[in-house]
Amino acid sequence: MTTPAQTESTEAKEAPSTVVLTDVAAQKVKALIEQEGRDDLRLRVAVQPGGCSGLRYQLFFDERSLDGDVVTDFGGVEVVVDRMSAPYLTGATIDFADRIDAQGFTIDNPNAGNSCACGDSFS
Repeated sequence: MTTPAQTESTEAKEAPSTVVLTDVAAQKVKALIEQEGRDDLRLRVAVQPGGCSGLRYQLFFDERSLDGDVVTDFGGVEVVVDRMSAPYLTGATIDFADRIDAQGFTIDNPNAGNSCACGDSFS
């Protein structure tokens, strides 16, 4: 017999990916984690209030597991999105640019109606 709690946890594990991490971004994340010398870190992607457009992205390494997290593996790199940020990030693609005109992680988010010139915030 399956209880409602067991059903919810099974559904959470089978939830579709909210974000896509490109191969280039996955390689960069893997290299950064290796530099940290830890194997328990994952890339956490979140949306927080702030920035000139209303919401801003946060990308950071995290070892925590929070209730409702959506975890997706990209070639050995786990990307974690909390349940509050997931609706804002569904379909977003995270890439890494290392060019003369752009360097760092970029997020292409189809849910962003507007974004600021710096690209760090959206609405």
